[in-house]
Amino acid sequence: MHPNHKPTGRSNRLESDFYSFQDLLTPVEQDAALRIRDFMEREVRPIADDYWERAEFPYHLIPGIAETGVIGTMWPESARFPNSALFRGWAALELARVDASFATFVGVTSGLAMGAIGVGGTDAQRAEWLPPMGRGEIIGAFGLTEPLAGSDTARGLRTTAARTGDTWVLNGAKRWIGNATFADVTVILAKDTADDQVKAFLVRKDAPGFTATKMERKQSLRGVQNADITLEDVEVPETDRLQRIDSFKDLAGVLGPTRVGVAWEAMGIAAGAYEAALRYAGEREQFGRPIAKFQLVQQKLADSVADLTAGIAVCVRASQLEEAGTRGDAQASMAKAFCTARMRAVVARCREILGGNGILLDRGVARFFADAEAVYSYEGTRDMNTLIVGRAITGHQAFV
Repeated sequence: MHPNHKPTGRSNRLESDFYSFQDLLTPVEQDAALRIRDFMEREVRPIADDYWERAEFPYHLIPGIAETGVIGTMWPESARFPNSALFRGWAALELARVDASFATFVGVTSGLAMGAIGVGGTDAQRAEWLPPMGRGEIIGAFGLTEPLAGSDTARGLRTTAARTGDTWVLNGAKRWIGNATFADVTVILAKDTADDQVKAFLVRKDAPGFTATKMERKQSLRGVQNADITLEDVEVPETDRLQRIDSFKDLAGVLGPTRVGVAWEAMGIAAGAYEAALRYAGEREQFGRPIAKFQLVQQKLADSVADLTAGIAVCVRASQLEEAGTRGDAQASMAKAFCTARMRAVVARCREILGGNGILLDRGVARFFADAEAVYSYEGTRDMNTLIVGRAITGHQAFV
């Protein structure tokens, strides 16, 4: 799409949408998707490589992306228009096909932080936090992963919460927490010392004892401001505990939808790489002709669009099950594992199509190629998600 394009209707189909999945959205949702696409093309694409290379985030774009209505779409307190789980997935694809770092920012504040409040908060907490977060006035982060607790967070959390009267005292550490260097509020998951169950707390950025330090030297999703968090006797009032989260199982309503969202994001990354490679193949000449005329290049492109189509189809069905309330944890895990594997295959082929130019940022594939590695691992590694599916289909748990 040309950077100056303005959405005027519902006929704009992505080159990567070979089976016209966008047509499954309602007219309202299609118009919203085009608004998101227009913003990403006009505002994000021209600067994405530079911010990625500097490992910085374009904070000045937060009001604009919030204005598209893509943040907080899941909750009535913050949604700006009627929308479905299918639209929310498609929106993640639209974001990631331009910049996966920007998509991750939205996913963290909207899917994880707002998701935790939406699922675990009281009506009063939802009313207090969700509307301003949906407007982009309050940015959220989600503190689950720890230095020594990644795949085993369900049992291995070491951050503790001890209650004294109406105050909780939190101690511990978190790692890889997106948005945490600048978030106004971070949802911290900690084990209650009284019952050894996971609880969730809203920790404000100015809380004494709360420190978020930016992680440096990442080679993937460089625009995401991941942080190491330390919590040293951080006091949180009972009113800032999410009252409906009393165990790790209560987080299923947060982590399931976001896992499907990451599958959609993976397809966005694959779409961005594919579209760049398709463009390049039509422009790059070797042996006196565009390389798009070569059989092996066509094979790589055809295999890539087939992987994209298969992955999007899985995402579509997972979102439909989400909307119907029948999506299980294993189905979310299968979507994440399958789609991130297909993404990895697509970005590898697309980098290969570009040859040596494939490692240059300004050729449009290198950033997607690098970002795919982080998305392949977060929200559950392929190994862990595969074992969740295996448990569902065999009835036997293979976890250590």
